[in-house]
Amino acid sequence: MKKMWNSFKIAFSMYSKIPMPQSEWTDENMSLAMCFFPWVGAVIGLASWVVYQAGGWLADRQETLSSGIPGSSNLFLTILLVLIPIFITGGIHLDGFLDTQDALSSYQPMERRLEILKDSHAGAFAIISCSVYFLAYTGIYSMLTAHAAKVIAISFMLSRTLSGLSVICFPQARKKGQGLVATFSESAEKRVNRRTLMIYLIVLSTLMIVVGKWSGAAAVIMALLVFWHYHHMCINKFGGVTGDLAGYFLQMCEILMALAVVVMEQILLLLK
Repeated sequence: MKKMWNSFKIAFSMYSKIPMPQSEWTDENMSLAMCFFPWVGAVIGLASWVVYQAGGWLADRQETLSSGIPGSSNLFLTILLVLIPIFITGGIHLDGFLDTQDALSSYQPMERRLEILKDSHAGAFAIISCSVYFLAYTGIYSMLTAHAAKVIAISFMLSRTLSGLSVICFPQARKKGQGLVATFSESAEKRVNRRTLMIYLIVLSTLMIVVGKWSGAAAVIMALLVFWHYHHMCINKFGGVTGDLAGYFLQMCEILMALAVVVMEQILLLLK
């Protein structure tokens, strides 16, 4: 029980900005961290749902009052929803996304791409990708409905479940002991983590389909397609997975799941 509690604290300390009691980063304490990684997504999903509901209440209040700029509360809500994951995680996964975009856009040999991933400086492609990413996310969330918001709230756990599976199951791009993913993978009780994450995957996929129906199914299919492409990219372009690549996948998986949900909602609306 103590090992599970320590793994929980380490998972939240590493992958979120939520204050946690200190825990020693030993192999034993880190061994089950991947089992608790998706629960950071549960916090993000809950926060997003609460903010969306609060935004609906504020929008109703604005319609009642004569003051205020029309549409301003909706824009504020949309931007806030986009930023909630960054506030909670501190941008750790976004950092991996930006590093990966620089590496992919370099068109260099595999060894040089891995070096770019470790470079702390942001290149032009990282800045361009960041701008496009947030503009696209804002556009997607501007079309959000209450039904879509429920599905997207669950998707934050699903993306982390798949990201955790890649850390446990994919070959490592770097040698033993090099990089954060290698450290987590080597210290992990792989069988326990793999089984736990697979259970999460089945339960979350089923829940998204039950809650969202066609929209939920679209999100699950999109997540699996992105995961397949991510595996292909890791092996062929980097020789395996790294922490930055896992962060890249998580960011891409979340935005494309949200896109799939919103697009499916619009299609279903047109068919009515």
